[in-house]
Amino acid sequence: MTTETAQFDELQLVALPSALNCSELFARFTLTEWFLRSLAEEAAHAARQLVAAVVDNADPRSPGILSVRLRLHGGYLVIEVENDQPEHASAVPPTLASGKTGVSPLENQGTLVWCELPLPAGTTASEVPLPRREPRSSEAAARMSDDTTEVDPQVIQRLLTGLSQPPPGGPTE
Repeated sequence: MTTETAQFDELQLVALPSALNCSELFARFTLTEWFLRSLAEEAAHAARQLVAAVVDNADPRSPGILSVRLRLHGGYLVIEVENDQPEHASAVPPTLASGKTGVSPLENQGTLVWCELPLPAGTTASEVPLPRREPRSSEAAARMSDDTTEVDPQVIQRLLTGLSQPPPGGPTE
């Protein structure tokens, strides 16, 4: 069995209560894209709990940034929430029914709150299929490619000149 990270996705959020719902949606979407729908509900719940552990300790006047990271590693889905605030060292990870949780201080500053959820029986990270994305343009891009109208270089130059000049009353402060 390999213990290398096979898949990885990350989302950065402001450590405010709105991050709870965003982290849930992120977990559901990512696991659907990774063809791991059977873990989506549990992972969304775990992500929400980990983000809540950080947000509950955040200063709402200066909340900082947190990163929600999902990784497939060996036989586990690893959910990590990293924050940049040193006072979050007191964040307590939630207790999850089927996963191992922990808190690790980071060298620079901040804390990493994490959990590991086992992948479905007999599945390893390297066996999870990568999402397939085909290079195709949207309908709007296709319509625009049919438009062969050229833009007059003089018009562009006038626009750029106008944008680069200060307002008539001087710079506003």
